[in-house]
Parts: sequence; C-alpha cells; structure tokens
Amino acid sequence: MKISTKGRYGLTLMISLAKKEGQGCVSLKTIAEENNLSDLYLEQLVGPLRNAGLIRSVRGAKGGYQLRVAAEEITAGDIIRLLEGPITFVESIESEPPAQKQLWIRMRDAVRDVLDNTTLKYLAEYRETNNLDGYMFYI
Repeated sequence: MKISTKGRYGLTLMISLAKKEGQGCVSLKTIAEENNLSDLYLEQLVGPLRNAGLIRSVRGAKGGYQLRVAAEEITAGDIIRLLEGPITFVESIESEPPAQKQLWIRMRDAVRDVLDNTTLKYLAEYRETNNLDGYMFYI
C-alpha cells in the first residue's frame, strides 16, 4: 500500500484543523504556509472532507475551515479511506496460495488497526519524545 500526496496532505490538513480546534476557522492559505504545501492542492481535498461531514467551511472575513466532528472521534483511517480508498495490499487475494493469502490479510489488518486506533486528537497533540531542544547538556 502506498499513500499518495492526497492522503498525506489530507491528513496534514486535518491535523492542522485539530490543532486549532475550538479557536475558530482557519484559512487554507494559513495551513498551506505553516506546512509548506500548495493551497491550490489543499482546495481539492476539502471537497471530499466536507462532503463526508468531517469539516465545515465558513465564508466571510473570518471564514475558513474547521472540524465538524471532534478530533477524538476522527481516526487516521477515516481520512485515509476517504481520500485514498480501501486499505489493501494485494488485489484479488482469493487466488493466492494459503500462506501468502494469510500474510496479506495479517498485513492489511495490522495497518487497519493502527489507522483505526490513531485519532486526529492524538496526532494533533503528538510531541516528539526524542526532541533534544529542551535539554541542557554540560560538559
């Protein structure tokens, strides 16, 4: 399985909205600038996300986008499936030898488990534990 820029940028967009949850609307231009992405490309992604009821758009001077569903209720799997389609590794596994078929099923299930148990809230609040910026070293 390969996640395209559609899935990756869509997830980035949703994480950005989750980080600003409860703070009003965020423009696509702001999200694009913060993440070094194309705002024109992001515009193509908001349609499916809005149609699925995950985000809402607000017009006007203070308009933009915001989550329609709470960040803890949206999973990475929801976003990836919406933008990328079903999560599969091999097409037509029924014709595969039993051992290989079992491998593909286990791989698919493991990826689904990770995606379906990783919430947008978790991703928005994630901090790198190996970040050394906050440590003082003495020699």
